[in-house]
Amino acid sequence: MRETLAALADLTRAHFFFVWPLLFCSGLALAFENYGGFSWELIGRAALIGLLGFEAGLVLNDYVDREYDRRDINGSLTRYWRPVAGRPIPEGRISPRAAFAVFIALAGSAAALAATLPAPHNLYVLGIMGYSYLVEYFYQTKKRRQTLPLAQVIGRTDFALFPVAGYLVHGSPDATALLFFLFFYPWTLAHLAANDIADIANDRARGMATVPVLYGMEGAAAWTLGFSAVHAVTAFVFALTLGPVAIAGFAVGLILLGLANYIILRGKSPGAAMRALPLIHATVVVYAVAIIAAAAL
Repeated sequence: MRETLAALADLTRAHFFFVWPLLFCSGLALAFENYGGFSWELIGRAALIGLLGFEAGLVLNDYVDREYDRRDINGSLTRYWRPVAGRPIPEGRISPRAAFAVFIALAGSAAALAATLPAPHNLYVLGIMGYSYLVEYFYQTKKRRQTLPLAQVIGRTDFALFPVAGYLVHGSPDATALLFFLFFYPWTLAHLAANDIADIANDRARGMATVPVLYGMEGAAAWTLGFSAVHAVTAFVFALTLGPVAIAGFAVGLILLGLANYIILRGKSPGAAMRALPLIHATVVVYAVAIIAAAAL
């Protein structure tokens, strides 16, 4: 039982569990501010949808790449993302069939909860959920054979839509939903490049055409900085619509992101990216808390 729980913890990146419902519910907080109708019950339901749905995506990621992950030669990023021992499927700690069953259970539970939302909000959330899993599969398979980073540009729309789905739990497609997407999407592309810089040895061993493999360390660092700069502009525009609390919180997040970019640009190495990743991930928590606080105050 202990080994099974450890494998599940690694499969779901369990130590990051609190981030997903927090980010999802930041969207819901904005919907409450715009449309009224605050409900603790709906918050609890949305938190579970966000948690179960995102965890399902993480498990799908491992399942699709299960054979390629056997080629890993560097465990630094794996240890960062997985709290116990590493990659449970290639290591034989959980079978592919069992991992796929976990994905179905998590995704099915999230979908069942989303279906209980009133129409058309249930259709909005279910539609984004289905799209996200399809795009995650596209991302995992497309990056194995590409000369342009289509996998990254298209694939990260799933993560960018995640908090938007939280907004649509209670809100409607509107200017706020669009601004949230435009704010978050450049961040997802900057984050992905930093993550891939840290994992470049494994991506080369797997034959994955990630940003640093395609463009080298200089190009990947420039990619991270460029999309961080675009994100800073969209963050400023989005924060202006949310008020002074969000402006202050976003400023903190952008300082962390700027420091992360400085570390990457100075080092241009996997080690530098590993040092920068916690700062990049901290920005998500800062943003989500700032958005919720701005909506609540």
